Amino acid sequence: MLVFGSEKIIMKKFKSWGVFIFVICIINLGVVCNGEDENELASMERTEQEALYSAIQGFVGKWWNGSDLYPDPCGWTPIQGVGCDLFDGFWYVTDLSIGPVHDNSLSCAQNVEFSPHLFELRHLKSLSFFNCFVSPLQNPVAIPTENWQVFAGSLESLEFPVQSRPHWTNSILFWVPQKYPVVSASGKWINRNVLSGPLPSTFGGLTSLLKLDLSNNQLEGKIPQEIGKLKNITLLDLSKNRFSGGLATLFQEMSSLEQLVLSNNPTGGDLMNLAWHNLIRLTVLDLSNTSLTGGIPNSISELKRLRFLGLNDNMLTGEIPTKLETLPNISAMHIYGNNLTGELKFSEGFYGKMGRRFGAWDNPNLCYPSGLISRMNVPFGVKQCQQEVTQYENETGFDTKSKLGNNGIWNQESNPMVSLGFSVFSIDRFRYIFVFIVFFGQLLFPIRVYLK
Repeated sequence: MLVFGSEKIIMKKFKSWGVFIFVICIINLGVVCNGEDENELASMERTEQEALYSAIQGFVGKWWNGSDLYPDPCGWTPIQGVGCDLFDGFWYVTDLSIGPVHDNSLSCAQNVEFSPHLFELRHLKSLSFFNCFVSPLQNPVAIPTENWQVFAGSLESLEFPVQSRPHWTNSILFWVPQKYPVVSASGKWINRNVLSGPLPSTFGGLTSLLKLDLSNNQLEGKIPQEIGKLKNITLLDLSKNRFSGGLATLFQEMSSLEQLVLSNNPTGGDLMNLAWHNLIRLTVLDLSNTSLTGGIPNSISELKRLRFLGLNDNMLTGEIPTKLETLPNISAMHIYGNNLTGELKFSEGFYGKMGRRFGAWDNPNLCYPSGLISRMNVPFGVKQCQQEVTQYENETGFDTKSKLGNNGIWNQESNPMVSLGFSVFSIDRFRYIFVFIVFFGQLLFPIRVYLK
């Protein structure tokens, strides 16, 4: 009986402890659940939600109203292309990407327009429109010139990319780090954005901007000086537009620039006018097909981080600075399609390292020195320099002036022996030997007669 009583007491204590542990678990479970759901319980302010919906409708059409989203686009059913972050316990839109990036992304309508409600998203960090302003779906659309200042302290990336599918014909494609395909022959681009008009000067107020991509559009006029105020920008791509008015000096003020792409614009201007040494972070410089004139400055050799240099298809003149060879990270240099002259004076090691990534063809008066470069490393499409000789008249009365071409260049076609590889000095040697044989022949001939 005593043992049985002890067991009964123990059982009562066990039940008491069990109840206590169960209660503690319930309390702890509630605390854990509340902690896990903290973000999900956060809501979006009604004004922010209405601004987002109205902005999206401007790009995709009035049919979209977000009515199937619960409780809001940053809650359990987020919108593809919309990113949010918490500020003071509420959701705010920080990333907005419109266009068919993914299968379930929102596609732009044919009558796309910028809604003024877009500028009410004051925490926006990234804004991108992918294949939204593409011909021939709609008429050209102008970028709003006002209200961009509201994004001055937040917007870091502004892009209007277009998905282009090039049809290359006999082209060599080189990939430059990160995004830029550089092609040695022209291609046909299927799609093209149709943003038109001038580049808003108010973009210069987006001082937090790190990336601005407005390529493949119909923007025109002079690049506003205010763009030079973008001190933090790392990428500026304005290629394939209609910008003119010269190569603006504003770029030299953008000391954080890593990639500057202005190709395929009738920009014009002179490379000599810019202080290139200010752009020490530059890795990609593409100014191809921009109607540049003048020469190539030595100061470009100070861009020690430069990996791609595109100056092709312009009207550049003069000799190519040998200092360009000292660029330690250069992996592709395109200077073809200009009016550059003189001798290429790079070392053979440079040609061996670069190969076809060094493009200097289509410069009619450019040549490489003979005898200094092996055939394996000869720059593609560049002719060999002709041998220069000094005008003189030798003792036999032979006048070399009649055998010289323009500028004292030996005319190989006028003497077949030169085309066989004989120099002018070899010709003189043969002449002396011939005179020597004739002289001794005349001495020997009477002897032969006398012996007969």
